[in-house]
Amino acid sequence: MANPELVAHNQQFEKKIFEHAEGLWTAVGYAASNVHMVEGKDTVNIIDTTESTKAAENISAEFRKLCDKPVGRIIYTHSHRDHISGATIFAKQAEGDLPILASRNFQSDLVGLDENRIAPDKALGQRTMAQFGIGLNGEQRINLGCGPGDRPMEGLGAGYLPPTELIEGDCDIDLDGVAARLLMMPGETPDHMVVWLPQQNVLFCGDNWYHSFPNLYAIRGTAYRDYEAWAQTLGRLAALKPLVLAPGHTNPVYGADQVEDVLISTRDAILHVMRFTADAMDQGMAVNDIAASIELPPELADRPWLKEFYGKLGWSARAYAAGTLGWYDGNATHLGTLSTQARAAELAALAGGADKLTIAAEQTRNLQWRLELCDHLTALGRDVRSLKAGALEKTRRRRDQRHGKKHLSVAGHETAPGDCCRVIGPRSQRDPRG
Repeated sequence: MANPELVAHNQQFEKKIFEHAEGLWTAVGYAASNVHMVEGKDTVNIIDTTESTKAAENISAEFRKLCDKPVGRIIYTHSHRDHISGATIFAKQAEGDLPILASRNFQSDLVGLDENRIAPDKALGQRTMAQFGIGLNGEQRINLGCGPGDRPMEGLGAGYLPPTELIEGDCDIDLDGVAARLLMMPGETPDHMVVWLPQQNVLFCGDNWYHSFPNLYAIRGTAYRDYEAWAQTLGRLAALKPLVLAPGHTNPVYGADQVEDVLISTRDAILHVMRFTADAMDQGMAVNDIAASIELPPELADRPWLKEFYGKLGWSARAYAAGTLGWYDGNATHLGTLSTQARAAELAALAGGADKLTIAAEQTRNLQWRLELCDHLTALGRDVRSLKAGALEKTRRRRDQRHGKKHLSVAGHETAPGDCCRVIGPRSQRDPRG
């Protein structure tokens, strides 16, 4: 049985086209990330282009049903691959040269890289596939935490076009008759640039907020993300007092009070990770113990958009510790090291041999310890893949049962279509209230 909270989280990825105001739309659920369209006098502006050419084609087809004006401009909120990989599809609808705007800091860790640079790119690719469950079937992959599990993969990462204009700083811009401001707002990435429409009070915030605990550390592997800058940005976004928050993942948020709540509470959650981890490090607590003990305070723990579907508190605490003071934790023992195999051999000797270590792994009721023993046995050449896989599956089931007892569903602050927005979506899925 899947975690009922994670199943309920699928509400965030139902295929819909939201209309925030006249001529302003967001496509949700067609891919891991959202695409936005702003209608101008003679053209439309596309904000982010999603993760694959097939997903971009599907979104483009739905957008064309709403407005068939040519594409006059593409804006990248940031450089993550899932926001820039459908640009070629929208570029086909342009007449003449197509401006593509991005922050002056635009730099992706996944595309447009120097092939001669020294970097663990193969490891990054493998871990990216693991993070997003590439290879799992639909039953195993409930969702990605930030997007639907079932989505088109054709042309994944294939439709990227480089920016033609890098924006130096905050500035006003005319989107073919629609007044906008481009604001440099570092958060999930240092190159984040949000699009603010002050007349309509609509904010396209990229990945600086989405309906999940923020991915302060991506387990695919990423450089340290500046927690303090991200928290400050959330405060700055809240100060704009938007009526509509259109994120790069998950559903839009409507209403000034609700938008302020999601932004400020997420900011406070990031600050909590920083304070808790820093205080614990100052007290000499080991990073493992910090990661195992950190929790959100009660006033934040009940926020549905802070559930750990994408980011996780323990991972975030580890990343903050490493990002601020590096890998060394102050314990002199850790200035030296044993190889994985040497450590496993010493542990096996304590157990009376590898066979007894195997029995211990099979018999322990502590699933985390079983996983760690399996790693030691693997280092000794034992094939314990089935035992480890079983432990991982049991860990998942126990976690799901624990969550299921606590929360049978997630009510959250889902916005029903009404006065604030109109859900359009595919013709076959239109909401009768729209």
